[in-house]
Amino acid sequence: MALHDGRVVIAGAAETTTVGVRPDISVLELHAEAARNALDDAGLTVADIDGVSTTRPSPVEVAHHLGIQARWFDGTAIGGCSYIAHVRHAAAAVASGAANAVLVVHGESGRSRVGAEVRMKDTSSPAGQFEHPFGAVYPYATFTLPVMRFLHDRGYDQESLARVVVAQRKWAIDNPRAFRRKPITVEDVLSGPEIAYPFTKDMCCVVTDGGGALIVTTEERARDMRTANNLVHILGAGEAAQASMVSQMGDPGSFGAFKRSSAEAFATAGLTPKDIDHLMVYDAFAHLPLYGLEDLGFVGFGESADFIAAGHTEPGGSLPMNTNGGGMSYTHTGMYGMFAMQESIRQLRGEAAVQAPDVEVSFVQGVGLFFSAAASLVLSNARP
Repeated sequence: MALHDGRVVIAGAAETTTVGVRPDISVLELHAEAARNALDDAGLTVADIDGVSTTRPSPVEVAHHLGIQARWFDGTAIGGCSYIAHVRHAAAAVASGAANAVLVVHGESGRSRVGAEVRMKDTSSPAGQFEHPFGAVYPYATFTLPVMRFLHDRGYDQESLARVVVAQRKWAIDNPRAFRRKPITVEDVLSGPEIAYPFTKDMCCVVTDGGGALIVTTEERARDMRTANNLVHILGAGEAAQASMVSQMGDPGSFGAFKRSSAEAFATAGLTPKDIDHLMVYDAFAHLPLYGLEDLGFVGFGESADFIAAGHTEPGGSLPMNTNGGGMSYTHTGMYGMFAMQESIRQLRGEAAVQAPDVEVSFVQGVGLFFSAAASLVLSNARP
């Protein structure tokens, strides 16, 4: 069993020509550059696309800019995991015939802010009324209390977070596109500038510009495309939400949306964590890979820190995780989910900058809106 029998595929995938610092290009053109690169990867033109998914600018604006005459749009905006959810929605659209080929595209000038929307806090929102007045405004501040609860419940400390950073930096060192590539030690991470306890600077994601795009279509339609012999099959997918405010999480020491979205992705794929060769867990901050390993079921309660410390997620480990270096070392434009999927696809195609061996099934886990939403995908280079 697999989602849509595994017959919906990702037939094109690419990022912007460079990621990192792009003051030369606007948000809209970051979308366009990524889209053109993905279309070129698949050997398609805009005339072949009839569905568009993105968050901001709207899919209508992006379609118009590219000259796409779309008949299906998705503008779901649930934070950094939006694009992972878009792939699930696009798969349903092409499986039903509502669209033939969907462009899922992201571009964000997170660092240079060229053509970016003005960021304004909504004082009428629940968070604006009940969290922001107490200083819980930015992510690194809102996460601190649940992360302290997570660490306390398991007997972990700041060093547990630092080991996540060190493990992922080992993947980034040999990745020429990674923003942070300098080898780092636990002591280096702990001695860095404190951002908001327990987070130091290297426990927080980089801030970059960039984008990425995917082409979702059916396996049958992809047979004539340039990537016909290198398709990535969508075997499972899920999405879930929890509270809109961190202060209202049911259990601050666990993320319910991670559990429910991943459970649905595993169920629709007919697989379990034991079947996964490669894992991408959205890591805007160092705590998320720990939550991910436990809430997705790769390890038991209180086993994630020791699992990482033992080297299982590093190069040469039993479960290669965040193999591009992750949001803390590779890139993070503001919504990282697109880049997690891109790395999963590169690993499945055998095209990664730092290739893990024998990757046939990859799991992508995204988070959105500060412990609010989650989306999951199971991808494979073969249909079961």
